[in-house]
Amino acid sequence: METLTRDRQALVADRPTEFGPVISVAAQSALPHEDEDLGSEAFRAIDRMREALSAMATGGLSPAALALAFFDWSIHLASAPGKRMELANKAAQNWGQLLTYMAAAATRPDTPACIDALPGDNRFRAEGWQKQPYTVWAQAFLLCQQWWHNLTHNIPGMTPHHEDVVSFTTRQLLDVFSPSNIPFANPEVIHKAMETGGANFAQGFRNWLEDTSRLAMRQPPVGMEAFRVGRDIAATPGKVVYRNNLIELIQYSPATENVLAEPILIVPAWIMKYYILDLSPRNSLVRYLVSRGHTVFCISWRNPTANDRDLTLDDYRRLGIMAALDAVSAIVPERKIHATGYCLGGTLLAIAAAAMARAEDKRLASVTLFAAQTDFSEPGELARFIDHSQMHYLESMMWHSGCLSADQMAGAFQLLRTNDLVWSRLVHDYLIGGRTPMSDLMAWNADSTHMPYRMHAEYLQRLYLDNELASGRFIVDGRPAHLQNIRLPMFVVGTERDHVAPWPSVYKIHYLTDTDVTFVLTSGGHNAGIISEPDHPGRRFRIALTREVDSGVSAEEWAVAALSKDGSWWPDWVEWLASHSARERVAPPAIGARKKGYPPIGDAPGTYVHQR
Repeated sequence: METLTRDRQALVADRPTEFGPVISVAAQSALPHEDEDLGSEAFRAIDRMREALSAMATGGLSPAALALAFFDWSIHLASAPGKRMELANKAAQNWGQLLTYMAAAATRPDTPACIDALPGDNRFRAEGWQKQPYTVWAQAFLLCQQWWHNLTHNIPGMTPHHEDVVSFTTRQLLDVFSPSNIPFANPEVIHKAMETGGANFAQGFRNWLEDTSRLAMRQPPVGMEAFRVGRDIAATPGKVVYRNNLIELIQYSPATENVLAEPILIVPAWIMKYYILDLSPRNSLVRYLVSRGHTVFCISWRNPTANDRDLTLDDYRRLGIMAALDAVSAIVPERKIHATGYCLGGTLLAIAAAAMARAEDKRLASVTLFAAQTDFSEPGELARFIDHSQMHYLESMMWHSGCLSADQMAGAFQLLRTNDLVWSRLVHDYLIGGRTPMSDLMAWNADSTHMPYRMHAEYLQRLYLDNELASGRFIVDGRPAHLQNIRLPMFVVGTERDHVAPWPSVYKIHYLTDTDVTFVLTSGGHNAGIISEPDHPGRRFRIALTREVDSGVSAEEWAVAALSKDGSWWPDWVEWLASHSARERVAPPAIGARKKGYPPIGDAPGTYVHQR
């Protein structure tokens, strides 16, 4: 018992000095108290250690969660004779369709396909797939894929979450055997092999060796050298004006003679490096805002290590958003602030804004949320990885290591889009022998971060599983943070193909606040929809203001009624910011406020962004 007591004291003492006096109530309650049965804690530690070790063999997926899902599926399918008869009938129909198509295609090569690929599935769109026998193989696979979809959906009595898990898992397994992944069944690979005499396979093997060695030695992917942080990306001029053990605050240099009086504070997600919003000069949102006369501040989160295991979600609010607001208010005094949050940063910003409204803190002029959820009742495809069994498994992994590693985070997101992020690259780089060109967005995506154990566990439990924020049960400083208290104008952006924060889920902010919300639905995904610079080809969006009295409009009704526009939504947002700012422009504020304790520390992008 004395050993466990000393370990608990060391756990708190090991935290960075700045965090020591401000450890949150949530963090304190999670640690064993002096009068608690420390023997029980030791027994729980044995279970956590066992799960953490087994996770090395399962890639972080809970075997219990998968077993429960497949047991639920199999037992309900076995007790549903009508469903099984329906599946047998569907199989016969699919075989009939395929045989009819094969017979027709033998005499008419232009025979229409009997089944089309799903939207976003580009595996069979190349010209070679339109010729026989490759078309037949593709059609057979798509029909098989459709049948397995029917096999794993609408099983009477099956739990919806288990249905999602089984469907997702079987689709991943089925994709392994897609004709596009088989060298002798892929016409593009065969054509390349004939063209090069098989040299493409040798080059693909060299590519594989190079990628594997870089991964083993923890080196960046091929092509990253062309995107150096601070030189090619994250290169907008500015200074770090504040630093604590969790954030660096960057103030960007003005680019216009006069600026709008109200500054902008950007809160990116800590699950990513901040410079997603400051990529190359051509598509940097930060640079665009500065060029339009805005004073811009941006948080750069520290990349945590195992020593930061006890950082809490409330630490991120207080030492992140609130500390940044204090700095901005000191540098640009007597001016309200346009607060902008992206992804998890937007969720945390909504929590902070609700707590500020309750405390009558009136420093904010508006709130903007990019692809940020506040209601997690329909959180999207990530929910397939989050249930109580998987949560316990994941928490044990983080308990053991102190944080969730970058490769575990990247693997989870790649699973959501394996055709785009895994299989297409394997075919192109290792079978065809090419090299997928590195882009600024890909370079940023490879520069991943860690998640502290306690913060990430709280985030998943309180928001994803318990949905405390939407239900009004999220406690900040001992009192609920009600989003209804936010009376500021809001600008909210959702993206059409978002696998992380589906736009109907983002839209639910309308039901949780009593204020005017300007909502934008833009083309693209979670990242590409936000990085939507003017002149980007093919961009489009819908926009509409929903006032408090119209907050009951459903997402589908909104999409039908909203104004549709071509191009980027960035100019509309800048116009919206100007409409909620003072009319007269002012001289740019000084960089930092030395007399108030916020001197310029160093050049942007700072030091935290370089941490691995």
